[in-house]
Amino acid sequence: MTAATAVGLAVAWPLIAVALIVVFQRWPNLREAGTLLTGGSLFAIVAGVILPEVEAGGRPGMVLCEVVPGLRLAFEVEPLGMIFGLVASGLWIVTSFYSIGYMRGHHEKNQTRFYICFAIAISGALGVAFAANVFTLFVFYELITLSTFPLVTHSGTEEARNAGRMYLGILMGTSIAFLLLAMVWTWLATGTTDFTPGGILAGKVDGPQLMILLALYAFGTGKAALMPFHRWLPAAMVAPTPVSALLHAVAVVKAGVFTILKVVVYVFGIDLLATTGAGRWLTWVAAFTIIAASCVALGKDNLKARLAYSTISQLSYIVLGAALATSAGVIGGGMHIVMHAFGKITLFFCAGAIMVGAHKTEVSELDGLGRRMPFTFGAFLLGSLSVIGLPPMGGSWSKWFLMLSAAEAHQWVMMVVLMVSSLLSIGYLMPVVVRGFFRPAPADAHDDRHSATGIHEAPLLCVLPPVVTAVGGIVLFFYAGDIWSLLSGVVP
Repeated sequence: MTAATAVGLAVAWPLIAVALIVVFQRWPNLREAGTLLTGGSLFAIVAGVILPEVEAGGRPGMVLCEVVPGLRLAFEVEPLGMIFGLVASGLWIVTSFYSIGYMRGHHEKNQTRFYICFAIAISGALGVAFAANVFTLFVFYELITLSTFPLVTHSGTEEARNAGRMYLGILMGTSIAFLLLAMVWTWLATGTTDFTPGGILAGKVDGPQLMILLALYAFGTGKAALMPFHRWLPAAMVAPTPVSALLHAVAVVKAGVFTILKVVVYVFGIDLLATTGAGRWLTWVAAFTIIAASCVALGKDNLKARLAYSTISQLSYIVLGAALATSAGVIGGGMHIVMHAFGKITLFFCAGAIMVGAHKTEVSELDGLGRRMPFTFGAFLLGSLSVIGLPPMGGSWSKWFLMLSAAEAHQWVMMVVLMVSSLLSIGYLMPVVVRGFFRPAPADAHDDRHSATGIHEAPLLCVLPPVVTAVGGIVLFFYAGDIWSLLSGVVP
């Protein structure tokens, strides 16, 4: 199999899982085995066939069709897309294992629909990752939105339906009103929407128009959750925890910040933004989102809501890296896509394990629970250290490069923002660990299973995935050089 063929196959491969899920919907074990086998083989295609070609300097791809002259539906894999493709395909496997434990342990309904929509969303994520131009990216970006809407409204409650309306309204509204307009403007100005090293806008768009076009891309990518277009993300936490993991780590929000990073590098070009200063305003929007979302997270007692606002803050690290328009910023942003994915998926897995195993959702209810769920809370500690940015977790490297980027751009205020954000991360994440391990269990606890001594974890498939991803965060610390080597091919 050639790498070019593998690119198209990888995007279509999750649809095989859809077919298997439909065929075996009456037999849950076979249905979920089909999901796992498809996920494992997909990662083998991405990592085993496409990655070596990209590492060797190749850009494998294929053209599906030409919609109108100059506007193609096409794929081409470059290092940024390769990174996102590895994250999406790799974490689909571990999330599938977790979903089995959670969906069964929590006795969720409509599990077949859940797995179908999940697989379609992964196909959309890979389409975004491997898109050769803005037009292809836009098509698969919308596919992600539409396929995840049923997941957000999965429970069917009034709260879930309201959250779904907000989710669809903000994401579709911003993409149609802003992102589509930005794409059309780019095409009219340059005659193409192809992602090109160094960008395509130099000499074609300048002055205030350049800032306006960047604003259309930044705010049109609602999945990046820049304030004020962020409210869909906390609202979507009404969905089952595996969906939260999908939203925050595997597909949705990563597709958003990946889009902004890729557009900055391959449509605008970091040299154009650096020389014109057209992205300076975006650094301030990102900085405000980083600090404001962190402050909101401090006041949230619901664990998933706290983690949701943490995600809003951490996503803007990647936007900040892009807006700083330096090589270190692009590398740091690309690294953060990986590091945050592993750290945040660990935290959401742990939140779900706590819900399934102890039926607790509020931070104030977690006193003493860590001694009864040591693997879950131990994984939460490691995931927290990665999000905070402390060694030996992978998150420390992405934050290092982002800090270096701010220094190179002489943006001292942004260095302070990054440091303050890490301190705020300690403030909203470590109380969960402290309560779990160091606070005594409530004296009036009546649940014998959870008030008695001994270990009482959630089912194995709810506990093993966060342990695996937490350990993955440590592994990333020692293998960050491989990620840097791959991303160094994006910028000079």
